[in-house]
Amino acid sequence: MLSKKAKYGLQATIYLAKVERKKNGPVQIAELAAHEKIPKKFLEIILLELRKHGILHSKLGAGGGYSMGKSVDKITIGQIVRILDGPIASISCVSKTAYRKCDECKDEKTCEIRKIWKKVYDSTVKILDGTTLADAMKK
Repeated sequence: MLSKKAKYGLQATIYLAKVERKKNGPVQIAELAAHEKIPKKFLEIILLELRKHGILHSKLGAGGGYSMGKSVDKITIGQIVRILDGPIASISCVSKTAYRKCDECKDEKTCEIRKIWKKVYDSTVKILDGTTLADAMKK
């Protein structure tokens, strides 16, 4: 399930990308929080995390705020979700970034549960990693 943190992060980055497209410069946290109805303190944490990973850029002082750190056609929804929520896989034995064998598993190659969740994971990752912020703004 997508956390509030990841949902707010996606809302914020899509909003910043739209503002940047209009060439209006950096957006202050207060404006972003008000426009997207995101609690300001929570938003600050989210934006700092996205900045740390190069998704966003920040500028201090008058005329400062947040803007995109990369081109919107280079940032995928999957990247943002992983930064804010961690691995996408709902069970560890199908994760590429946080793989761990299930304690109760006798044989991964014949595990029916793993086979099903691997299909779910592969489909989810294909969509999330195949959708950029630019794509999301078109839809």
